[in-house]
Amino acid sequence: MIVPETQIRIADAGDEGALAELDRASWSPLHAVLPAPTEPYEPFFDARHRPEDYLVAVVGGERVVGGEVVGGEVVGYVRLVLPTPLAATAHVRQIQGLVVAESARGRGVARALLRAAADRARAEGARRITLRVLAHNAPARALYASEGFVVEGVLPGELLIAGEYVDDILMGRSLLD
Repeated sequence: MIVPETQIRIADAGDEGALAELDRASWSPLHAVLPAPTEPYEPFFDARHRPEDYLVAVVGGERVVGGEVVGGEVVGYVRLVLPTPLAATAHVRQIQGLVVAESARGRGVARALLRAAADRARAEGARRITLRVLAHNAPARALYASEGFVVEGVLPGELLIAGEYVDDILMGRSLLD
């Protein structure tokens, strides 16, 4: 069930601190392919990770000003981008990160972010949406499957995480349904 007070909006530069903190607090070898962040921290936004690539979930204390949601606590994000710079993949969007704060898990925030990402991808003219998920991340795989994503490929032992080889699962779904 989606929490009624959850609002999804496009990130802006002012979200950088909250998103960076959420990213650090949520780091886990269950889903991360990069090492745990250490100080000094890298900026959350950069030339490859622009605010407009992120949808954020906000709860509590928000208000609508000029059609935009402001205030509240950022409790999650999804990053949605083109999978490659090639014209041949312009009809595809790829989720490259989905994070929900521990305090907001189990309340429908991740599902709301996935649905908002699909809606945004459709609005941009995309016909497909894809993602990659680590094989040992059973909760994420179940969520993606429940939202219509299917396994389209497996890269066995593709990643070495915490001393273990982990399969990289490629999932996708049509946006035409």
